[in-house]
Amino acid sequence: MNILILGGGGREHALAWAVLQNPKCDKLIVAPGNAGIAAIADCADLDILNGAAVVNFCEENAIDFVIVGPEAPLAAGVADRLRDAGFLVFGPSEEAAKLEASKSFTKEICDAAKAPTAGYGHFTDAEAAKAYIREQGAPIVVKADGLAAGKGVIVAMDEDTALAAIDDMFGGEFGSAGAEVVIEEFMEGEEASYFILVDGETCLPIGTAQDHKRVGEGDTGLNTGGMGAYSPAPVLSDEIAEKAMEEIIKPTMKAMVDRGTPYQGVLYAGLMIKDGQPRLVEYNVRFGDPECQVLMLRLGAQALDLMQACAEGRLADAQVNWADDHAMTVVMAAKGYPGDYVKGSVIKGLDTLPETSSEMCFHAGTGEKDGQIIATGGRVLNVTARGATLKEAADRAYAMVDRIDWPEGFCRRDIGWRAL
Repeated sequence: MNILILGGGGREHALAWAVLQNPKCDKLIVAPGNAGIAAIADCADLDILNGAAVVNFCEENAIDFVIVGPEAPLAAGVADRLRDAGFLVFGPSEEAAKLEASKSFTKEICDAAKAPTAGYGHFTDAEAAKAYIREQGAPIVVKADGLAAGKGVIVAMDEDTALAAIDDMFGGEFGSAGAEVVIEEFMEGEEASYFILVDGETCLPIGTAQDHKRVGEGDTGLNTGGMGAYSPAPVLSDEIAEKAMEEIIKPTMKAMVDRGTPYQGVLYAGLMIKDGQPRLVEYNVRFGDPECQVLMLRLGAQALDLMQACAEGRLADAQVNWADDHAMTVVMAAKGYPGDYVKGSVIKGLDTLPETSSEMCFHAGTGEKDGQIIATGGRVLNVTARGATLKEAADRAYAMVDRIDWPEGFCRRDIGWRAL
């Protein structure tokens, strides 16, 4: 098969790595890719938000299967354009992608499905939103309704922070994503990520993970796109996962079918778990980043078979073969992230790292200049390892981190601390 992956981050490097483990892959192109991806696959300069351009590219390159990595092309309807042109695609339609692209849409679907989630209000007016906050009190959660690259969520522990978040969102800090806001009750518990493949009818769980959103050790400081992750998530026991499937996932997917917008792709459910009861925090319509990195290292070659079965509507006959192991990824970011950071610093030592089925450094925000790897983003590297235990996976990942010579970068040294 000739395969095209859309995206250029750590998630897409991990997807590319897993796809290449499968002999079914004859040729792999990633658009736009990054410096790490370029070492293992062809990279293409392509506007992945332009459905017509992506269709033309697929026709010119005889692509058999398209895997959409990030949420933005899905929300822009790129999967629909590809399907209309007769291409096999892994990723939901624009209508189904609203499960991530609109927080208020998700709340409406949860109401229809009677899926347990946080109580909420939906607002298009700043003063009405502030009145709701004063009425509810803090702690409270303020969310930009639209896509904000994982950063449009403010967990406000006091009223002033919540009110300031309303000013920021309606003031344009998150662009059009903040033109509407959803304000939710603060849910206590432990958060975990549950990944399910859905082909419109069948729901197939493919793994659990936990990530660390805060920039500082001990889960302190500003929210980020994620500073590390590990899989499996101990808090998401088989019993709780089954409860989430029956009470949250399946009812949501039925509600999507009932409204004429069946879901096909990976569904990433963020769950809050307290006293053995899961509640939905949010849905994402793609693999998490950096959770994808630990899932792909554990799944390996079968990831392609599973994604293809999902796209072809064959999940009822598919099964996931898990090794009884653990994986961890440590994000190395540019100093200053998630605030202002400098781009262009040189990263050395990457050529000394192992590249095996148990140890991989996935590139996120990297480029190549004069034969050297440079940092081009905030989250730059995902140093990832597997082990028989989480401790072994952590030791391997941090041993790799210590071999990377990048004074302008930093990482958290406590990834997995809750489980460890």
